[in-house]
Amino acid sequence: MGISKADREKRLAIFDEMVSKCPRFDRKGKSMIFTSANGYMFGILNKDGEIGIRFSKEVQEKYMKEWNTTLFKSYNAVMKGYILIPMEMLKDLDNLAKYLDESYDYVMSLEPK
Repeated sequence: MGISKADREKRLAIFDEMVSKCPRFDRKGKSMIFTSANGYMFGILNKDGEIGIRFSKEVQEKYMKEWNTTLFKSYNAVMKGYILIPMEMLKDLDNLAKYLDESYDYVMSLEPK
């Protein structure tokens, strides 16, 4: 199944624009698109064009309820610590960038890998 190449390119552009609003880190990867810091990935775009952002367990549970979403999956595997960003949230990239910055702060608080 999956999405078309054109739709994936649109989602990649959204991911890149979101990351560009966060000057403390850069987008990485060519086929697997992600952000990382302190030895941890914290933002990811999967092959289906879905965006996942990593949070602490407590924040994860809060946002999953608030946003009516689920844990994030990539290649049919649940990505521990990540939640799926709902499609409707992709319309407000300034707000979404704040969540990605929050995720960056979270991974920077962890013991470096």
